[in-house]
Amino acid sequence: MDRQNFCYFIGIDISKKFFDAAIIENDRTTSYVFENTKKGSNAFIRLLKNQKIPLENTLICMEHTGVYGKLIITKLVEKQAHFCVEMPIQITRSIGVHRGKNDKVDAKRIAEYASKNHKELELYQPLPEVLEQVKILLKIRRKLVNTRADVNKYPNELELFSPELGKLAKKNLKKINKNLCDEIERIESKIKKLILSDDRLNKTIGLVTSVTGIGQITALHMTVFTNFFTKYDNPKQLACYCGVVPFEHTSGTSIFRKSRIHPMANRTLKKHLHMSALAAINHDPDIKTYFERKVEEGKNKMLIVNNVRNKLVHRICAVVRRQQPYVKNVA
Repeated sequence: MDRQNFCYFIGIDISKKFFDAAIIENDRTTSYVFENTKKGSNAFIRLLKNQKIPLENTLICMEHTGVYGKLIITKLVEKQAHFCVEMPIQITRSIGVHRGKNDKVDAKRIAEYASKNHKELELYQPLPEVLEQVKILLKIRRKLVNTRADVNKYPNELELFSPELGKLAKKNLKKINKNLCDEIERIESKIKKLILSDDRLNKTIGLVTSVTGIGQITALHMTVFTNFFTKYDNPKQLACYCGVVPFEHTSGTSIFRKSRIHPMANRTLKKHLHMSALAAINHDPDIKTYFERKVEEGKNKMLIVNNVRNKLVHRICAVVRRQQPYVKNVA
């Protein structure tokens, strides 16, 4: 963000039906409530215009609320406003100890957070339309895959203890299972068409999947969550976001805990990188040799797998930065 001096700071607290806006100007705070609709978003912009609050001198801050924030974010992008979308826990922890909670108070606290930290905050960067579409299709695919797993879990367990009843359950779920498989294939076909329709996306996915162990779905998740790998300055930051960097937890001589992954990591990327790491251990000679050597040294296998995940993140960042496919070492 340009470290300009903003004259106005606005905090927005969003719920399903309404959003509260708190405007800070010269230590004076005013609060308003709008419907979380297109009409309400237009009314918010109109209020700023009537109050002679120029968007170019205003910083707007809101919490990440998923789909609930889509309308107001779309309107702010359209008006080229300066705004940021922060994780709720980031705002909550910066406030310190506080008592009571309601939407009006929360909006004011968000505005105060923006006023206090505006020099460090990053402006919101919207995803390109093609990534927005891929993101939705990936989410639908993930739900279908999870549903298929849930459908198959019961008959598979039943078959272990009662083969006849297990076969009966599988027979009656066969049609549902087939429909789910067909839908997953249809979604994957749409995703492939989207990849081919955009040169930048097609090239990026090609580069990322050149790394041994990284499949197309993992590459797509990495690209979407990082907005074409622009959200992070270096591989270490991305590895931390993916949840593959353990952090030390010690204090003096009395507290000495085992280094662990931070729980706020992106669990989706972590899961996909885990499967990619297992594939790389089986199919990449260098990583396979590394894994076997560490096992012989007595290292914990999960620790080694996590190190492999970290290696894959660094390789992905390298091929994207160089814009050259990954080349395996030939013995």
